Amino acid sequence: MKRFTRSLWLRLVASYLLVVVIAVLTTAVVSRSLAGSFFESHLRDMAGQPGMGMSGGVMTESMASSLREGFSSSFERSVSIAVLVSGAVALIASSYAAVRGLRPIQRIRGATRRLAGGAYEERVPIPTETELSDLAHDVNALGRALEQVEERRVRLISEVAHELRTPLSTIQGYMEGLLDGVFEPTEEIFAVTAGEAARLKRLASDLSALSAAEEGSFELRRTELDLGEVATKAADRLRPQFDAQEVVLTVGGTDSLPIVGDPDRLMQVFTNIIGNALTHCEPQGRVGVSWERRGHEARVRVADTGIGMTPEQLQFIFERFYRVDRHRHSGTGIGLTIARRIARLHHGDVTAASEGLGAGSTFTVTLPLAVGKDAGPPD
Repeated sequence: MKRFTRSLWLRLVASYLLVVVIAVLTTAVVSRSLAGSFFESHLRDMAGQPGMGMSGGVMTESMASSLREGFSSSFERSVSIAVLVSGAVALIASSYAAVRGLRPIQRIRGATRRLAGGAYEERVPIPTETELSDLAHDVNALGRALEQVEERRVRLISEVAHELRTPLSTIQGYMEGLLDGVFEPTEEIFAVTAGEAARLKRLASDLSALSAAEEGSFELRRTELDLGEVATKAADRLRPQFDAQEVVLTVGGTDSLPIVGDPDRLMQVFTNIIGNALTHCEPQGRVGVSWERRGHEARVRVADTGIGMTPEQLQFIFERFYRVDRHRHSGTGIGLTIARRIARLHHGDVTAASEGLGAGSTFTVTLPLAVGKDAGPPD
């Protein structure tokens, strides 16, 4: 009963009926107050006319009283019937209007239930009413967003399974070979097995970091820092690897870049990007890390002379597990995804550019300068 009394349909019908009842009662009260004076005026006009069935041409008081009673009785019966008929018609009309007005809402409600049940392809027909049309558009936008999330979830499961399959197969193959006596327990076999185990550990760590980044659950310990200094520290940390692969690394910038951010997370951004540049460079290649102010932004560029990218590859370079060349390295393929997400959590971004295969690539990290410290050359 309580649920029924809270029904929007009942409230709409009641509101329509209330309007009709108020209108009818107002009409009845006004008519009753005016009808008497109009009737008295009509009686006076009749009294002055001959041949109206009046004695001596004059209307007697008994005749006037009888006419008044007849008029009053007829008027009250007419008003009562009019109120009843108006109420019945209003009830039917308001019920129809309420049902018709609630029908689009019922369709939207059904669609949201199906969306909640996993039918993410569900879409709501757009009603003609402006407010309901806006609501339907919002529900459809929600459906598209949920459908995209589901597609990414399915794709992620497939990608993770693919990334796990190779190292697990390698470890399983070597272990079975050792158990069956097919392989001798050599240092090479142990090194390969340990390398694949380390790859699995690195994948698990990267997946955990990616999940935290995409959910926005990274705990950012923001402090004032110089972005150029963070990039320099990341480059210095990787310099021994550059020396080992005979790739030249240069670091330098002309401006200080005061920002507010998490130094550890930003270190991870530059470590991933600079490490990616090293991975795609041949010996004697070059990687340059430079920075500058640009208006209200701090920009750090990591440019390499590596294999470069096609326009099609640039579209997917920040996708999870995407690799320009899967045969060049054993990385997890999500380092750039994590780097971009961390930058966006700092209200910045990471972009990529390349003039084509063999022309190298440039990754640019853009973050807002600290408030009050953003004076710099115009764009």
